[in-house]
Amino acid sequence: MALNLDAIGRKIGPVTKDYTWKDVVLYALGVGAGFEDLEYCFEHQIKVVPSFSIASVFEFLAEVGMSSNADLSGILHGEQDIVFHNPIPSEGTLTTEGTLTNMFDKGADKGALVVAEAETFHSNGQKLFTNYFTLFCRKDGGFGGEPGPSESVEFPDRKPDFEEKALPAPDQPLLYRLSGDIFQLHADPEFAKASGFEKPIMHGLCTHGYACRAVIKHLFPGEPERMSRFRVRFSKTLYPGVPIITQIWKMEEGKAYFRTVNADNNDVVVEGGIVEWISKEELDRRERLGGVRFDDQVAIVTGAGAGLGRTYALELARRGAKVVVNDLGGARDGSGDGSKGPADEVVEEIKALGGEAIANYDSVATPEGGQLIVDSAIDAFGKLDIVINNAGILRDKTIVKMEPENWDAVMDVHLKGAYNVSRPAFVKMRENRFGRIILTTSAAGLYGNFGQTNYSAAKMGLIGFMNTMKLEGDKHNIKVNTIAPIAATRLTEEILPPELLAKLQPEFVAPLVLYLCSEQCPVSGAIYNAGMGYYNRVAIATGPGSVVGDGKEVPTPEGVAANFDKIKSMKGAEEYTNATAAFSPMLDAFSPKKEEASVDDDSGLTVRGIFEGLPEAFQADKAAGVDVVFQFDITGANGGSWSATVKDETCEVTEGSHSSPTTTIEMGDDDFVKMISGELNAMSAYTGGKLKIGGDLMKSQLIEKLFKF
Repeated sequence: MALNLDAIGRKIGPVTKDYTWKDVVLYALGVGAGFEDLEYCFEHQIKVVPSFSIASVFEFLAEVGMSSNADLSGILHGEQDIVFHNPIPSEGTLTTEGTLTNMFDKGADKGALVVAEAETFHSNGQKLFTNYFTLFCRKDGGFGGEPGPSESVEFPDRKPDFEEKALPAPDQPLLYRLSGDIFQLHADPEFAKASGFEKPIMHGLCTHGYACRAVIKHLFPGEPERMSRFRVRFSKTLYPGVPIITQIWKMEEGKAYFRTVNADNNDVVVEGGIVEWISKEELDRRERLGGVRFDDQVAIVTGAGAGLGRTYALELARRGAKVVVNDLGGARDGSGDGSKGPADEVVEEIKALGGEAIANYDSVATPEGGQLIVDSAIDAFGKLDIVINNAGILRDKTIVKMEPENWDAVMDVHLKGAYNVSRPAFVKMRENRFGRIILTTSAAGLYGNFGQTNYSAAKMGLIGFMNTMKLEGDKHNIKVNTIAPIAATRLTEEILPPELLAKLQPEFVAPLVLYLCSEQCPVSGAIYNAGMGYYNRVAIATGPGSVVGDGKEVPTPEGVAANFDKIKSMKGAEEYTNATAAFSPMLDAFSPKKEEASVDDDSGLTVRGIFEGLPEAFQADKAAGVDVVFQFDITGANGGSWSATVKDETCEVTEGSHSSPTTTIEMGDDDFVKMISGELNAMSAYTGGKLKIGGDLMKSQLIEKLFKF
């Protein structure tokens, strides 16, 4: 068995967990809570031990271990770092999604590290915490990888400021495992012995919970909601029933170091502990603002000297963001030399609120201007998290009267302007693996508006820009969305009736925009109308269409006319996430299907049965000169992993994962059976995202040639 290095970068989740106060109490009891800290155990005054955040992601953690292909008998929890964004409610649904980010090699005799991270959101929309996991895989080192970074903690040369003694029960793991961590090592004596231990050991994360309770008790007693970070390294194993001492050194207000030692032999079992917490004043401020905040984030808002842009900038600043207020200060049509006044005035408003902001006067209409806008954010604040492309001008004329300079001027600001700012911003966001980009379209672009061909074309062009940028940003946690605002601004004051303008205040658009800018935002590549507190989504949908003719002869215009009602029908229309997926209905329409081919038919076809029959389906006469390994990873309740090695005109099928496959096939169990039975076209499955191919894509095309089912 070897680590599956191809799993690096693999997304895991979303994983959901429903929980109630009983789950919260069960966890607290599992980490030693009782009458001394009743707030963790009594539903009428309940608070959540922050380390409960681990109990909510055991399924995610298990998936990390399985995806890595690590030897389960050698896995131990290595490090755990948790950043808390909001207090954990006592009940609800948690949704966790993340990535297996890296694998590091400590050496053949020292093992390997598998690293992953995940964000968890509550069903109330709040982002609760981010987990950074490191699994220590004792039996998987020596694959030639990098050793990886390390964060050391130097404890002060003085006695601890606080010590907390505790005595886990001899049966403590049996209680703790009921919260979800049911790994056999902590319950099965035979498995523990096979893993090199005398008997089942304490969960490292159970000791982690004891330490979490201890630091809260001594540093901010009774207020677990103030914890903002909790980081540990698991250094030695601990047997149940052995007393422990958590030693704490307060370094400054809001930060302390800690470790937990075996009281019998002074072995450090949890080391390198870092705990951070916020002040009561900061907690109160966050509660007043609610769950959507932008603390320590940096935002650029273009065209922020007035109207919508000004509103966005002020609201971001009120919720903790540092803001670059960009505005050229030009006229409504973009003419003139510009003015520093509008941007400066907004900056002063933000500072009067106690926020941080700088003004920028560069034009979005040139690549140089866009780069300077981004550079100003980096120079002033060191990073960039959010860009709201809001700058715009109007030069309305009918198509016959639309001179090229008026067409180009509008394109330069709206479409090219969004590119000029978003491109350098994307580079910085990619480095930080986080970003939120907002584009501004219009009803004129989505539906058309008389006398605005230039404006409509630019605004619809932004939709195409978004559709591709969302795909390129996906693996970097960069989300791109578009709004079509209806608001009273200088661009709409001559278009909309006065009585309507009075109702269309920019403040009613801002809530949606701020949510789309937030870490909580789950969507990318979406379009929303917004105005007067009314919001709805706009989508590009494709009708089911119709085949004209027999697919062999070129159809006639008369044939199109006869089928035009079906062709134009939007009944059963679907959305597609990318261009190749949108191609799948055409492939399906011309794909031959076996009659009555179904997962639920009487054939009894199963995933395992398919692989057991694979040698018989092998066409040896078609395999001359072929040397390839196909790895099939089939997900779902009836899935599994199999490899098929084709060499010297023979085929060997083995259950499990091959260490160095040529091509990897990933697919759900039901879809795989449908594809093999002929109900699902392979190309359609691939373009629709149901079939994922890794490694040598071209070699995957040999499968249909080599196997006949």
